[in-house]
Amino acid sequence: MSERPGPRIEPGKRGDIGIVNLAITRLIGLAVGGAPPHVFTTLARHRRLFRRWLRFAGALMPGGLLARDQTEIVILRVAHNCGCDYEWHHHERLGRSAGLSAEEIERVRLGPEADGWSPQRALLLAAADELHAGRRISDALWSRLAEMLSERGLIELCMLVGHYEMLAMTLNALQVAPDALTSGPPSGIRRRLQSIVERRGRSQSS
Repeated sequence: MSERPGPRIEPGKRGDIGIVNLAITRLIGLAVGGAPPHVFTTLARHRRLFRRWLRFAGALMPGGLLARDQTEIVILRVAHNCGCDYEWHHHERLGRSAGLSAEEIERVRLGPEADGWSPQRALLLAAADELHAGRRISDALWSRLAEMLSERGLIELCMLVGHYEMLAMTLNALQVAPDALTSGPPSGIRRRLQSIVERRGRSQSS
């Protein structure tokens, strides 16, 4: 069955998403150095759910316990496993900002067995794969993850994968249109906004 071109639900404008959500999406656009990403202006059409989702999502990324490069590797693997181009391209940019090289980002597609991964990154990729394939983590992999992560980190890893699988499914089903490429915001603005979001996320997860 062929899919019709274009988004099934268009990105919302002020009348669709309300002034509060409009301000939120514009702030996010400032943080990424361009127009508000379509994922936010589309989901903001469900006004109350959008704001509650943002708080939860922000507690996982960027306000979570995992290092940002680890988080982005996991999310990129989820995007690959789910065949979600939007999520991949969005986090390809965020991955670069978190310090991942172009080669590392492309290597994510090859999975945990690819040459070049540290043991820690390979374990995170393996966790994303096992959760995607069977909705659980084997005892053998869990034991190795538990040597690297705290109990809170283990919980967060499972919820991080689950959240971005849910988001990938939603983005694919809604056929959210790709965002225009940007060069990113000035570094000072980006660091300040990221610091604010991370502090809020950690205060909510503590």
